[in-house]
Formats: sequence, structure tokens, C-alpha cells
Amino acid sequence: MQRKASAVWQGGIKDGKGSITTASGVLSATPYSFSTRFEGAPGTNPEELIAAAHAGCFSMALSLMLGEAGIVPERIDTEAAVTLDKTEGGFSITRVHLEVSVRAPGADRAKFEAAAAKAKTGCPVSKVLNAAITMNAKLAA
Repeated sequence: MQRKASAVWQGGIKDGKGSITTASGVLSATPYSFSTRFEGAPGTNPEELIAAAHAGCFSMALSLMLGEAGIVPERIDTEAAVTLDKTEGGFSITRVHLEVSVRAPGADRAKFEAAAAKAKTGCPVSKVLNAAITMNAKLAA
């Protein structure tokens, strides 16, 4: 399986502008810039897209791991916070924190925690990131 996306950048780093397009069309010439990436201006940026990918990937992996443990979740809510830091070698994604809430009435807490830990390390996006990944996973009532 292969998925594709493309980016176009025009201009210098601070005054330039870019756009990102996915083959599926979900993103179509979606704009991004220095200000959306580093200054908090409205719009997307690569780190936000990585956070979205990680949250989605983890949620699916957790659903799989819970199913293997005999738990069928009603709902999995995952927020991924990606941290971009300036390091000696330039900018790097150094950390990702997953904040997870799962509604699965009657679920065994120990099985839930084991499944969440397995999903954290086993999701394909987690595997590709060279960053510390932390998680707070809670079983909602």
C-alpha cells in the first residue's frame, strides 16, 4: 500500500507560501507558511498534520489491540500534541504526547492499559517518529 501527498513552496522561508495536496483530495492546495508553522497564525503546518496522522493511526491501533483483548470500545478519543524544538542539528520533532479517552463499559482496566501500551509502540506512525512518545490513557465510565 502506498499513499501520496505533495507540497509546493514559493518564495523565501519567511515571506514564502506553500500548499499541500493529498491524492485523496482531502487536502487540496491547502495553504501553509512560516507564520502558520512558527508564529501561530491560522492555517495548517506539517506538525499539525503529523499530529492528526498519529491520533488517527493510534486510535485504529488501539481499537485492534482492545479487540484482541476481548474489549469492544464504543468510542476512542485521541489528541496528539507534537512538539517541534530547535536542537543542535536544527529543528526536530522531539516529543509527541497522546491524550486518550476510551469508553468501553465493563472493560478490564489491566487489559485496557496493556492494549494502550501496545498500541502506543505498535502503531505505524509511532514507529516512524524519532521522538519520545508519552501517553495518558484513561478508561471513561
